[in-house]
Amino acid sequence: MDTFDSFTPDLVSPARSGASVAPNDGTDLPSLPRAIWIGGGGSLSMLMADGGTVTLAGVPGGALLPLRPRRIRATGTSATNIVALW
Repeated sequence: MDTFDSFTPDLVSPARSGASVAPNDGTDLPSLPRAIWIGGGGSLSMLMADGGTVTLAGVPGGALLPLRPRRIRATGTSATNIVALW
């Protein structure tokens, strides 16, 4: 039973699904996520929703980042166990 099933999801609602992300320089995520989970620390290079490229250095493992990238780039990404949450 989902007590909150009748509520409209928004950006502050908890994620309802997720998928592992394999960083790729040429393939977008299936949709813009609500957040990105980083299981193993390192750098994270992203193509953001607005088309800009951002690289975050020193992201710790276990970080939940409230970011909405359209792509996680292989070039510049050393973080591991990345999960997109929707």
